[in-house]
Parts: sequence; C-alpha cells; structure tokens
Amino acid sequence: MERLTLSKKEFELFKHYIYEHIGISLGEQKIYLVQARLAKRVKQLHLNDFSEYYNILVNDKTGNELEYLCSLISTNVTSFFRESKQWEFWKSNLSTMLEKKNNKLRIWSAACSTGEEPYSIAMFLEENAPNLDVKILATDVSPRVLKEANGGVYSEQSAGSLGSIYLNKYFHKVFQNEKSVYTIDEKIKRRIVFRGFNLVTGNYTIFKEKKFDIIFCRNVMIYFDKPTQATLVQKFYTMLDQGGYLFIGSSEALTDIKTGFKSRSASIYQKV
Repeated sequence: MERLTLSKKEFELFKHYIYEHIGISLGEQKIYLVQARLAKRVKQLHLNDFSEYYNILVNDKTGNELEYLCSLISTNVTSFFRESKQWEFWKSNLSTMLEKKNNKLRIWSAACSTGEEPYSIAMFLEENAPNLDVKILATDVSPRVLKEANGGVYSEQSAGSLGSIYLNKYFHKVFQNEKSVYTIDEKIKRRIVFRGFNLVTGNYTIFKEKKFDIIFCRNVMIYFDKPTQATLVQKFYTMLDQGGYLFIGSSEALTDIKTGFKSRSASIYQKV
C-alpha cells in the first residue's frame, strides 16, 4: 500500500469529530500526528484512504470505533509518583485533610492512563495512613490503557523508578515472556476501581450520589480549549466535598477560569 496522506479537508473532519466526541482541541500543526496515528488503523481495516475510515467512524452505532480512536489520539505519558512536589504537599497536609472525614477518603483519578497514578495514591496512603478507609475511582477514555492499568503489570524500567522499599512492599517480581516484570500487590489493587469515562462527553449523573475528597486530573486539560476546561473545572468543583482538593498538572493552571477554587500550592486547588 502507498503511503497514506491526510488531506486538509480530511483533517478538518477528524479535527471537528475529535473535538466534539473526545474534547481534544487540535491545532493545524497536528495534521501529521493525526495522519501517523490514524494510518495504522486505516491499514489494519484494509481501507483505501482516511475518508473511508471517517465514514466508518461516524456511522458506527456501537461506540467501539470511537473508543479505539480515543486510544489512538490520546497521549498516555505517566509514571509512578509523578509531580513530586504535590506528594510532598499532600504528606505535609494529610492530617488536616483527614479532619472530619470519619477515617474515610474518596478519591478520583480522572485520567489514570496505565494506572501508575492511582496505584501511587494507594501506596502513598498505605504508607502514611494505613488504617484509612480508602476508595479510589480510576477512569480513562482509552480502553487499551485501562486494560493495562487493571492488569497491574509493569516493566522493570517503569517500576524501577520506585526504589526498593516500594518494590519490595507492594510488588511481586515475576517472569512473563522471558522478561522480569512487577505485578502490583492485591492489597493495593483492591482499593481501586477502574472504569471507562470520557471527561468531555461522559454522563456525570452517575456521580450524583458521590462526593470526592480529592480529584486528580493532571496533564489532561492542556489538550482542551478554554471553554471545555472551564466546563470541566466546574464539574469537578460540584463533585468535590467542601474542603476537597483538585490536583492538576504542573503545566496547567486555573488562573483564567472563574471558579470557587482557592490555590493552595502549585497546581493544587481547594474548594472552600
């Protein structure tokens, strides 16, 4: 098959569809990135061009192709205990956060990728508040990364950054496909529920009975335009209990968004 080329007209169609259904705002410079990522799917389906794939996408009533598109477009870069200053802040303020919580903490990892973030949360609390009643909801738009996260299996390279203390306490070293890998301990795994959820188009009424104490949504809003960011932040505000915290990425800020949140540290906000 000849090298596939995404025309500007086709790019505009995908750009609009991705914005409407995933919430990611793509600039004109992303045309080659979209071309590279979608070309794999076009070839996999034995299609002739991107227009054929677009027609399949918009006519798919099952939603399966949209889920696959999410996996292709979304960037899943993560690591254990990412954003070290946020963990330091949390450790210093943990006792204050737990006041009036009746020994319970409800947390949402809103873009959990391959699971390093929610597992880091669970390990952190096991280390610093072992008797706490903790429930962690971990969601992502990509079925592929959710499957990896739920499996809880990590390469030596990925898990190696944790150091021997965490590896020895919360992981089991096993061999898979002639390689050493680390599997997360079931005690940590049981604290987390993994679910698929689209932050832009998802049905937030499923949360109407829930209030979270902390929401992590890091390095996600940078892909959204300002109106989408503002809408999402307001939803987070509503879903947090009074005094609850929102953790975002170090490259993100709420300075241009009207909100009831108060800044407590770099990229950390509190509902007051």
